[in-house]
Amino acid sequence: MVSGEILLAPGARYVPGFLDRSAQEKLVDDLRALLRENPLFQPRMPKTGKPFSVRMTNLGALGWVSDETGYRYQAEHPDTGRPWAAMPEVVRNTWDRLADYPHPPEACLVNWYDEGARMGLHQDRDEEDFHAPVVSLSLGDTAVFRIGGQDRKHPTRSIRLESGDAFVLGGASRLAFHGVDRVIAGSSSLLPQGGRINLTLRRVTKPA
Repeated sequence: MVSGEILLAPGARYVPGFLDRSAQEKLVDDLRALLRENPLFQPRMPKTGKPFSVRMTNLGALGWVSDETGYRYQAEHPDTGRPWAAMPEVVRNTWDRLADYPHPPEACLVNWYDEGARMGLHQDRDEEDFHAPVVSLSLGDTAVFRIGGQDRKHPTRSIRLESGDAFVLGGASRLAFHGVDRVIAGSSSLLPQGGRINLTLRRVTKPA
């Protein structure tokens, strides 16, 4: 455990204020440069093609994408065809400090939420090794984050993830249903244009 960490459920670890303001600003600057290589794109729902309300991109060896053919990880940007850019050092260090897992992350999803964006309850289960946790960082406006159990019908609870907060889904909570109900506009001054950035670190393949 790290200082200030709060255990919400077995394996569900909330770390408020994990990144201080200067670290957040440095990470935002890094992301601006990386987004020029890896622009945000609009994922779509399988089969229906309905667009997500969030835009996204990826960093690392693999990136998560969604379109009419389904959910998957791949090594290149779906629009540019270029490999994903490498993760910033602060992101890799976050995994090293929080994951409690001996192998490095392979994917960092970068989700952009504007004021009206949300993410419905879902499980992260497109990875091969559920022993590896999912580690996330929040930047910008506060999100109302909802977490439940491993069945969609299980009770849920909500917390507010503020800029600089980290969250870990591991152990018994690795497959917990979770989502973002809303973003509270104007709750942070980190991003001049407002909105929220969520970075989600994952190990995709089973280590040899």
